[in-house]
Amino acid sequence: MSAAELKGKRGLRRLINALGYSRDGIAAAWRNEAAFRQEILLAAIALPLAFYLGKSGVERALMIASIVLVLIVEILNSAVEAVVDKASPEKSELAKRAKDMGSAAVLLALVNAAAVWACLLWP
Repeated sequence: MSAAELKGKRGLRRLINALGYSRDGIAAAWRNEAAFRQEILLAAIALPLAFYLGKSGVERALMIASIVLVLIVEILNSAVEAVVDKASPEKSELAKRAKDMGSAAVLLALVNAAAVWACLLWP
């Protein structure tokens, strides 16, 4: 089935297809990105800790969201890097800038997570 044929799907079939694409994206990130695997390890430790250390639902939600944000930004960074590598296999200042900005976004997400956890755990 082509992408155009899948795009026209509606209802439950569209949801099932979207879930499959998401599963494939997470699997690709796991297989191809060492940083994503490291961040999954961080999440495997941090998420249970968030339930244990959070004093309220809001605190737990903030702690969990900050960790999930790191995973989201890492996947987006990996997607940018893949597209840049495909579009510009030779060295290019624009390609370097795009990759560096994606890396900076991951760093900011990690700093954000650390700040959220620090603010909630050490008031």
